[in-house]
Order: sequence, then structure tokens, then C-alpha cells
Amino acid sequence: MAKTKFYVVWKGRKTGIFSTWQEASAQVTGYTGAEYKSFESQSAAETAFNAAYADYMGKSTHAFNRPGLNLVEPPIAESYSVDASCIGNPGPMEYRCLHTTTRQLVFAEGPFARGSNNIGEFLAIVEALVLFEQNGWTEPLYTDSKTALTWVSHKKCKTKLQRDEANALIFERIARAEEWLATHTCSTKVLKWDTAGWGEIPADYGRK
Repeated sequence: MAKTKFYVVWKGRKTGIFSTWQEASAQVTGYTGAEYKSFESQSAAETAFNAAYADYMGKSTHAFNRPGLNLVEPPIAESYSVDASCIGNPGPMEYRCLHTTTRQLVFAEGPFARGSNNIGEFLAIVEALVLFEQNGWTEPLYTDSKTALTWVSHKKCKTKLQRDEANALIFERIARAEEWLATHTCSTKVLKWDTAGWGEIPADYGRK
């Protein structure tokens, strides 16, 4: 039996707690700046809805910040991190970049209809690289996606997702990203985030 989830929508066409993703999706898909998250129980969802989205956005335990740990190689403090979120496959997809240590948001895109998590991870990396080049930033960039790292190294988004009217905007962004990769030599170091050692990447949406 599938596990029941409850979906809190803090910002969308309608706000509230929804017992199915179909109901929640109707409120957030295509809504700019939507704020939502899934929870395992109704009581947890009710507690969250009466709090602020900021209290739950990217909420995770970052191992490198836990007292008493003596990690040999912590993440580079002066760096940036990217991550994506997609509920369903395909589903509403969004992605963002923020400073690894301060958590200051650099950019956030979406949600876009009928995307995938791998596409979001790929676009997050490339759009961060474009921004870094434009601003002359030299800090490294972290991602927790091996697939996106491979796609970026091959300069091709090798998704099997089919283009349709609903996700045409996503594929336009993919085309721009691939063109940029093909015409630019990137000096930014894109590094794999060590989730096992450090916890969830700081840009994580906390929707797992």
C-alpha cells in the first residue's frame, strides 16, 4: 500500500493542506514563487502550515555543522550549491542556487510543468556557471547529482523526457544551456557534494 502523504501549500492559487498530490499540484504548478512541501502525517502538516515556509525550506541536518564531528575534509566554505526539486516524473520542477555557508539565495527558477529532477539539476548547474562567468566569480560549485555532472561534462542533457506543449519552456532552457556549454570554456570547479559525509546539500528543498 502506498504511503499517505499530506501536502502543505503556503503560497499558491489556494493555500492549505491537501491530502493528494493532484489537489496540491493544481495550486502550485506554473505558479511563480510557489511554496509547498510534503509531510508524512496530518499532524506534521498542520504544525507546518501554522508556521512559516522559511522554517521548512531546505530543512535538513548538515553534518559539517554538527558539534563534535571531526571530518577530514569539510566542504569548501566559500562556495555555492545548487539543487532541484521535482514531485513526480514528470512533474512540477524547480531549481535554485545559494551560498553554501550563508544560505543566501542567488537564484530560484520555477516551478515548471512536466519536468524531471535530473533536468532541474542540469539546468541549475549550467545557469549557475553562466552567472559565475558574467560576474567573474571564482568560487567552486557543488551539486549532489552524478547524472547532472555527467550531462554537463558531455555538454548534453540526455533526458528521455518527451517535449510537449506543457514543458516547451523547459526544453527552450535546455537548448540555451547546451549552446552555452558548446561555446564556452568553463573555469569554475563543479564538485560532487558528499551527502553521506556532510548531510543534505544546503540548496536541498527538503521535500524527500
